[in-house]
Parts: sequence; C-alpha cells; structure tokens
Amino acid sequence: MTRSLPFLTRLLAAAALAGATTAAAAADEHALLAAPLARVPAARLTALTVTYRPGQSSAPHHHEADAFVYVLAGRVRSQVGTAPARVYGAGESWFEPAGAHHAACANASTSAPATMLVVFVAPPRARLNVADQPATPARTQSR
Repeated sequence: MTRSLPFLTRLLAAAALAGATTAAAAADEHALLAAPLARVPAARLTALTVTYRPGQSSAPHHHEADAFVYVLAGRVRSQVGTAPARVYGAGESWFEPAGAHHAACANASTSAPATMLVVFVAPPRARLNVADQPATPARTQSR
C-alpha cells in the first residue's frame, strides 16, 4: 500500500494542475445539426452543445451569426454588449444578435459543469465564433 501513495500523490497533483488551467481551456463543443433553411436560402442553422467544466470560461468573442442560447444544465454567467452580466440557470435562455460583443461567458459554478444548447442562424460561410482581438493603444501625434 505504501508503494501506491506516491502514485496517488502525483495523480492528485496532476488533477489540481488540470483544474488550475480549466478557465483557459477550450469548452467542450458537440455538433448536433447543420442544415440549410428551406425558406431562407442565404441562411444555415447550426446547433451544438457547449459544456464548461467547473470554473471554466471563454475569452471575449463575437459571432457572425444570430445565436439563441438555452441552458440545459448548471449555471452560466453571460455578458453581451454593454448589458450587465447575468447568471442563467437550467431552462433559461438569451439571444445574441450577430456581431454583438460577448464580453463574458463562464460556468458560474466551481463544482459542477454547465451545458448550453446554442443555435446559430447565419450565412453558410459565416464564422460562428470569432475571438476578439486585444485593443490596440491609440497612437498620438506630436509636433
């Protein structure tokens, strides 16, 4: 039994390190459906689930698509545009218009995962998730 103690210690340390990097890791995305819209030939519907591990978050981003987001399980903290951040629980939803700045999206829990159903409607070649670029400092001119 004493031989397994160092292994268990290493295993627990690895798990702790994995948890420390959770916020920066990519969310688990699972594609459900992608189909053209029959009555809107210039648009495509794409549905997927997104799961955040406890404490995990996404970097600021926007979508080249309208997005309907429905929380399936857990609690998700979201901030779109200049609206205040809000926590959504299972059964709650929100809408993000194409191009809206998604300043924050994160699992509001540090102990349980959170899963969302995301449904996008966009032109066929639209980028569904676009990472925001850091702001560039303004240049000043002096004479």
